[in-house]
Formats: sequence, structure tokens, C-alpha cells
Amino acid sequence: MTKSEAKKGGLAGLMTASGKSPATLLDEQLSHGSFDPALSGPEQQGTPTKTRAVKQTSRDLLSRRNTECEVFDDGTNTFFWRAHTVTVLFILTCVLVYVTLLEETPQDTTFNTKRGIVASILVFLCFGVTQAKDGPFTRPHPAYWRFWLCVTVVYELFLIFILFQTVHDGRQFMKFIDPKLGVPLPERDYGGNCLVYDPGNKTDPFHNLWDKMDGFVPAHFLGWYIKTLMIRDWWMCMIISVMFEFLEYSLEHQLPNFSECWWDHWIMDVLLCNSLGIYCGMKTLGWLSMKPYQWQGLWSIPTYKGKIKRIAFQFTPYSWVNFEWKPASNLRRWLAVLGIIFMFLLAELNTFYLKFVLWMPPEHYLVLLRLVFFVNVGGVAMREIYDFMDDPKFHKKLGQQAWLVAAITVTEFLIVVKYDPNTIMLPIPFFVTQCWFLGIFLILSWTLWRFFIRDITLRYKETRRRQQERPVGNGSATGPTGRSRLNGSWDSVRQRRS
Repeated sequence: MTKSEAKKGGLAGLMTASGKSPATLLDEQLSHGSFDPALSGPEQQGTPTKTRAVKQTSRDLLSRRNTECEVFDDGTNTFFWRAHTVTVLFILTCVLVYVTLLEETPQDTTFNTKRGIVASILVFLCFGVTQAKDGPFTRPHPAYWRFWLCVTVVYELFLIFILFQTVHDGRQFMKFIDPKLGVPLPERDYGGNCLVYDPGNKTDPFHNLWDKMDGFVPAHFLGWYIKTLMIRDWWMCMIISVMFEFLEYSLEHQLPNFSECWWDHWIMDVLLCNSLGIYCGMKTLGWLSMKPYQWQGLWSIPTYKGKIKRIAFQFTPYSWVNFEWKPASNLRRWLAVLGIIFMFLLAELNTFYLKFVLWMPPEHYLVLLRLVFFVNVGGVAMREIYDFMDDPKFHKKLGQQAWLVAAITVTEFLIVVKYDPNTIMLPIPFFVTQCWFLGIFLILSWTLWRFFIRDITLRYKETRRRQQERPVGNGSATGPTGRSRLNGSWDSVRQRRS
């Protein structure tokens, strides 16, 4: 819940006549046993379906409140928080006037084309930073997240442009960005000699281990630390981590750099880098969930130490929500969690396949910029997905950042399919195919048992139990004359007639 969300007219933000929110009153009534959902409205009395719906809504509301932290804010709205739409428009106009009237236009067509594209993107970013819709995050500043929203739109448009080119033109267009691109590059094979201790090399018998200690080792740790902050769930992070290693095993016949030693897969990646990153991320999540969120204006803090501490906390979240995915609670959430895991794995694979089909070396700055991009937009997208799943009453549509991230992931995959279909269509080894079919079969079987067969069995057992517990003398619903006894006993009927 952000600062803007706290001011919306939701149930948790409305105040009753007693000065308490409905969520607070509901919590107190349930704790004292005085709340009866069936009596919450005249139209709900005697309707079991509506009563169950009210009870479920009450449980969902209390569950949502338990995952959110309490925020205290003095409401300070200084110059720092304003949009400055007029100021940005004035500066932008001055820059355009200078370029038009005072600057001489170069005669280089290529340079002018590049500069025109960059200027168009900057104007769009200026519009988005001041006018775009705010997302769920407000720290360090809402304009920061509006900026990344506009970058997401620009990146998706760039991917669409690349998708509509021929394979040759698309690869040569990368030279327009960097003249060093547009040439095929050999992929590095991480497999080969997998001996940790190589007795044949007298000078350095551990050379295989040192060769694997490249820049990707800290990248693995930092990446999974940030992913844990995005997903906020230990078991989902571990599943994605292990599943990606299985994907590398399955696709090493397509990309050579997926071929790694077994100890590189499971010891260095999963046990050391990934697990350590997830552990540190979970510790950070625990600190953020326990941290008091009490915000005060910078100039109202008397001490310099307090001002410095307030500036540092500006780069922490405004509030905190613990993600409780509960995948086995219902079929909708189970399918949603499966979809999140699938999109995460697809985005990870796109990182390797994109640089393979577009001929970009792993150390190129464009690859690094893409990772920085997903670091900034992934957290917002995951929060919007969780809100859409957990509170559909107030989040009736998927968030804008989540929508764009999903579109970008699909577009990147389509570029890979178009630019190198031969690599994608290489036949998967039969043993790998059997393993994947077995995994899919187990997931489908568990889904059918958990959400269909198990529920039908439980309902049947409940019906049989009620039939066995029903008294023998109350089985008839009609009297001697065949008339219904639902309105009372026969004595009361005679009294009403008299």
C-alpha cells in the first residue's frame, strides 16, 4: 500500500462514524465474537450463499490487513514531491527553441537520424515523468517509477520494430546503435573438462575452478538477491532457481554456453550463488517487514543526524506488504503462480537467446542495460500482479507495468523464434523429452486431484455425514393433509386460522 493508495476510497481507507475504519471494526468484532455476517444487511438474512460470500470477504479483508504494515505519515508535501509540469514544459521549449534557431544543423544524415530518435524518446520521457499514472511504489520518488514505465514503453516499441525487420536487416540495425555489433560471435563453452583438481596440469591443477570464477558469479548472487525482493517467497525462488538449471540441461544442445559441469550447475550456481542470494534476500525481507514506517518531513526533524537518517530511508519502501501467494488455496491462484514461474523462466531464457540471435557479446553494455531495466520494472510488475490476484475487488485490471513486462517477454521470445528458428527447432533428446512429459503429467495429475477430485470427494462425504446425522422423525416435510409444514407447527396454523 503506497501513499496514494492510502488516500483512495477503499474499505481500508474509509472511516466510520466512530472514527475507526471498517477493517478495524471488523477485526474487533471477530475477536470478540460479536460479528454475524448474516445480519449485516436486511437482504442477506436467511441467504446462506450471501452469508458465505460475506464471510469469505471478511476473511480476505483480514488476511490482507495482516500482510500490510502500518504507516504513519505527517502528510508533508514539499517542493520535492510536486510534478513541476510547467517547469518541465518551459525547459523543454527552451531546448527546442535553441536547437531550432541557434544551433546549426550538421550535414551528417546518420548523425541527424540518431539525434532525432534520441530527442523524440527524451520528449516522450519528459511527458511520462510528469503526466503518467503513478504505480504502487513512491520511493525514492514517484517520478522515478514513472520514468521506468516510459522506458518500458520505449523498449517494447523497439522490440516491435526489430520484430518487423528481416533477419539480416535486424542484425545490421544493431550496428546503428553500436558499430561493433552485427557480426557473429562464438559462444563460450563452459563444459569440457569438469575435473575440479586436474593432476595433468602441474602449474595450476585448479584451473577449471578458476576459469568458472568470472563476472557471472557475483551476478548470480546479486540477481537472486534482487529476485527474492521481487517475489518475496522462499519456495517460489528455489523452484525457479532449480527449474532454470534443468532448463540449461535440457537446452544445452541448442546453446553451447548452457553446457556446464555438474558442480557448476548444482554447487556453484544453486547451492552457493543462488541460495546465498535468496538467503540474504529473505533476511532483508524480514527487516523490511519489521521496520517501523513512520514518515516525517525533512525540515521538521530538529537534528542533523535525524535528517541524514531520513534521507537514507528515502531509498527504502514507503510501506511493506508480505506476499502470501497461497498457490493451493484455489485453482485461480494455482494457475496464476504457475504462470508467474513460467514467465520468469522465459524471461531468463530470453537473456541468453536474444544475445545469441542478435550477435551481442555477453559483456556488451546493452546486455547489462537490459538487466538493469528488468531490475527496476520487475518489482513493480510483481506487486501489481500480487494486488491483482489478492484483491480483485479493488484491482479489477492488471497493472500497467505488469502488462508491459508480459508483452516484452512474449515479444522477445517471438524475435528469437523469427531470427533463428533452426536453433529453436533442434530436436530435444529423447530422455529429456521423457523427463519433461513426466513433470507435466505430475503437475496435471496433482491439479486434477487437488481442485476437482478432492473437492468432489469431500462434498460427497459431507453429504453422507449429514444424511446419517439427520433424525428419523423429521424426514417428512408434509402433514396429514399433504400441506407444507415449513411455516410452523399445525397448532400454530390452526391458531392463525381461528
